[in-house]
Amino acid sequence: MKITLNPDAEIVRTVKEGLERTGGFCPCRIERKDEYKCMCREFQEQVKDPEFEGYCHCMLYYKSLG
Repeated sequence: MKITLNPDAEIVRTVKEGLERTGGFCPCRIERKDEYKCMCREFQEQVKDPEFEGYCHCMLYYKSLG
């Protein structure tokens, strides 16, 4: 298992700017809850799933299986 940043530099830049603007909360979500603090709880749970491969909600991170 490996977690990497999205290879699209524009997406990474945009999401990181959003994280700065929101104080570290996922910029793709309206509500500001602890579970939406980057790295969000949703993606943390997906990382634990041995079958999951893909992007986090805001597409900043990617979990690959190999």
